Amino acid sequence: MNRASLTPYLTVTLLSFLTACTQLAVPSLGNADVNAAYARSVVYQAPFSGTWSLGGLPAWISASPGSGVGDVRVTFTLNRALAAPEQADQPTLSAPVTLNWKTAGGASGGAAVLNVSASLYRLSGQVVQSAAVQAPAVLANVLTSRPVQTNGELLSRGVIVKYRSAAALQRAALALAGGASGRLIQGQSLTGLSLSARSGLSLTLQTSDQDAALRALRGDPDVEYAVPNALLRAQSVQAHSTIQATPPLQAPFEPADEYAPLQYVYRLVGYGAVWRQMQNAPYTRPVTVAVIDSGVRFDHPDLAGRLWKPGEGALDLITSDKFGPDTDPTDPGTVGEEGSHGTHVSGLIAANTGSFPAPCATCSSSGVVGAALTAPVTVLPIRAIDASGDASESDVALAIRYAAGLAVTVRGVSYTSAHPAQVINLSLGGAISASSAQPLCEAVAAASAAGALVVAAAGNGGGGQPYYPAACPGALSVAAVRPSAAGLPIHAEYSQHYAGVGIAAYGGADPRNPTFNMKLSLGGVAQPDSVFSTSWDYKTNQPSYQFLSGTSQAAPQVAALAALLLSRGTVATAAQALARMQATATDLGPAGVDPDTGSGLINAAAALSAPAVSDSRTLSILGSAASFRPALSTTGQFSAFLPDGNFQVIAGQDGNGNGLGGEAGESGVQLSAALGPDTPEVDLGVLQILPR
Repeated sequence: MNRASLTPYLTVTLLSFLTACTQLAVPSLGNADVNAAYARSVVYQAPFSGTWSLGGLPAWISASPGSGVGDVRVTFTLNRALAAPEQADQPTLSAPVTLNWKTAGGASGGAAVLNVSASLYRLSGQVVQSAAVQAPAVLANVLTSRPVQTNGELLSRGVIVKYRSAAALQRAALALAGGASGRLIQGQSLTGLSLSARSGLSLTLQTSDQDAALRALRGDPDVEYAVPNALLRAQSVQAHSTIQATPPLQAPFEPADEYAPLQYVYRLVGYGAVWRQMQNAPYTRPVTVAVIDSGVRFDHPDLAGRLWKPGEGALDLITSDKFGPDTDPTDPGTVGEEGSHGTHVSGLIAANTGSFPAPCATCSSSGVVGAALTAPVTVLPIRAIDASGDASESDVALAIRYAAGLAVTVRGVSYTSAHPAQVINLSLGGAISASSAQPLCEAVAAASAAGALVVAAAGNGGGGQPYYPAACPGALSVAAVRPSAAGLPIHAEYSQHYAGVGIAAYGGADPRNPTFNMKLSLGGVAQPDSVFSTSWDYKTNQPSYQFLSGTSQAAPQVAALAALLLSRGTVATAAQALARMQATATDLGPAGVDPDTGSGLINAAAALSAPAVSDSRTLSILGSAASFRPALSTTGQFSAFLPDGNFQVIAGQDGNGNGLGGEAGESGVQLSAALGPDTPEVDLGVLQILPR
């Protein structure tokens, strides 16, 4: 949705209300320390005769009341998520708050400083990679030597050991995780031993001295047997044998388009890996995505060849302004608004990559890219938002049916699309009742029955009321996330949250309270963490590009991913595309589906099974209100100081280059943790990263 539709969000929800009290024993107002410890709120009170008011409150501290007459009694409520540093390395938060006062009659006055502080909650653990762990204690007699060979041919690869019980296996696994590198046998350090695989009660170990390993293991009473990991061979006769080496990782694909570096939303969901895959094996199946919006600028050079035009199915269904209905859904512009909303949405899906003739002396000759890049995805523009920025329910319902290939009649003229859409995008909606939304929901049901996936913006009100058509049964309601200071996803403050939310994508920062975490710059001017795409300058009547934020920007990213799943042939139906996106999404906040982000943030690389383009290890702690990147010690240990809330802890290898390892399709481990006044410290133990 456009920025003008964003509404204020001021409500703070407290999971519990715990108070700690600080009492000044002196009758005058002086400096004081107000320590909440682990509580979510703290009360400061002092006897006084006169007037007083508070000032200098930081964003993470709110006070009620903020002023008064007579004795001072103030409740400070603390939102730790607004101040906890992304490195999670600060155990406490503190800030000075000014208490201005005047005695009765105004004879004297002054200001006191209240040092308000609060403890952060502690999450700890250790990240261990299987490929780098050391030997268990029972193998301390294994010495570094040579591989077992006969006539230069390797006969086995390490040893297989089976333990008599699960408890014995667990002791051995813990010993491996703990390491034995400090043990010395006959003056030699233990090296050359590592865990290769684990299955049932068995471990497969790599060793450089097989005989010594077998002797040590067979002498352990907990071991049922220990045998060489013998080599078997394919039973076919060949003139020559070859060994295929693991190919080196290819770099993420980075489009050369001028403004592509500003489009961080694609990198953060793994499109660098997807586009590299696309270069190696082009997607071939044509897919149509209907964009039901304000229309589109067909003359934008970055959309050339990516739109069904008038006469090819494009349609204007609006009966409330002078521009429709007809077969030309060109966006005439919205009164009082800059840019073209429908062109912005369309560009996120299908803007071209590569250069084109610059339309003016100062215009870009390459612009941006869409998620589809070179895949044969075409946008079907359908105009349903009028020149006032409004969309009637009846027009939108007709547009949904038409987009799915169903016949509609407007002012006596019947229309049926020549290019029915497999995916329908609706970056619009309203907070209407379920009964009022019945025509919309019937249209969604009809489109779903026709085989289309209906993707809709969850809404920008920042509250919990369902928005329609996103909340219709059968529609995929898309919430928005924004990048945190750590470059990790968190729920965008403006994004609606309700039970019907299905999935999330990047919608960018709230323009009323912008963040600059992605360090974007255009023309030497810092830009907020909003979403950049194609637009139109109606003052100069020239193509342009624009930053916008909202669930309107999140929805087309989901629609584009569904189209790519169909174009590549990963799935065959809209229902399968939905299931695939939700199964591979990165969970945020509380474990499982939640009202903020549904199944989580889309992961394009995992959904499309893109090959790895990076191999860095990361530890990320993802919450609905804040996310963090704590540091790992050389042995993988971490202590993270966090606000209260529910978190997903993800440790693993980053295969798609988005800086977040351990997601679906990547080596890693994921755990859930809840922190708050009742559980101020949680130790996760060992997080073992297992090979894929």
